[in-house]
Amino acid sequence: MTHARRAAALLLLVLLVAAAGLVAGRAVPASGVWEVFGGGGDPTARHVVLRLRLPRTLVALAAGASLGLAGTVLQSALRNPLAGPEVTGVTPGAVLGAVTASGLGLAGWESPAAVVTAACLGGFAGAGLLWLLAGRGKGDPARTAVHGVLVSAVLSGLTAMVLLVAPGELGSVVQWLVGSTEGRVWEHWHLLWPWAAVWALAACALAAPLTLLRCGDEQASAAGLDTGRARAAALVCAVALTAGAVSAVGALGFVGLLVPHLAFALFGADLRAALPGAALLGAAVVGGADAAAQWLSQLVARAVDMDRLSVPAGALTTCVGAVLLLMVARRRTLNEEQG
Repeated sequence: MTHARRAAALLLLVLLVAAAGLVAGRAVPASGVWEVFGGGGDPTARHVVLRLRLPRTLVALAAGASLGLAGTVLQSALRNPLAGPEVTGVTPGAVLGAVTASGLGLAGWESPAAVVTAACLGGFAGAGLLWLLAGRGKGDPARTAVHGVLVSAVLSGLTAMVLLVAPGELGSVVQWLVGSTEGRVWEHWHLLWPWAAVWALAACALAAPLTLLRCGDEQASAAGLDTGRARAAALVCAVALTAGAVSAVGALGFVGLLVPHLAFALFGADLRAALPGAALLGAAVVGGADAAAQWLSQLVARAVDMDRLSVPAGALTTCVGAVLLLMVARRRTLNEEQG
């Protein structure tokens, strides 16, 4: 199957996932959803579908695409298959910014724009700290990965301290810690999509330099690439994509870490094909997790006889991602032993 056909299949998968997200929920059945999109439906159904479900689905897809791109850029720039926004200080920094702004009252929780700004600043701060610590390593993947884990641990600890200072805000900021699309409305979408579109285009523009960086600094330099500038541009792009996604949906575990592995498996090492593929895969993963979380919430609510229960999408991505990560690590170990 050619890259174009794989991309078309992934696009179809994204559309199916989006449809599943739109029909998930008890308030309006599937028939009512299609009636609304056909121009009919009562006011309540139109409100639920057009003002609640549709923006939530779009935000989930955009955030997933951003995380998929960010992880692919990071793994290519750092030449480390275990690099991802979650373990390079980017996601923990963005979470710290959002939690600090909302938990300590530095920004009104009712203002998504304020939280987006705080999350972006936190994401860049986390990446900047990693850059300062690992900068002297001249791009050494092992050194950067170790420092990334340390920075992520420190930032996560600071987030816990903020929650201890403002324990009453734990319930309102838990979505930043786990990752959730609950309550995402059109304001979140209008803030996220221009940011994600700009940095997605920037990531695709870096496809050729990133492909060279994956070959190693010596080969990239021999081809005339300024590896320092290329890597810096890639890291800025990855941070921006991650910060935008986290500011909208919180810390969705393992998406940015594992989606690149799927993209490279499907599209190979050429980033001109792998980057768009990673965006589609990320959108499908997060959109699918969101739809599955809504269906699971209904099942669990019925089982425990509760009217309202919400399973966060981040809980599903973390559980499934952990299993997939173990499989990837096991496969790499077997390949090394056989090699």
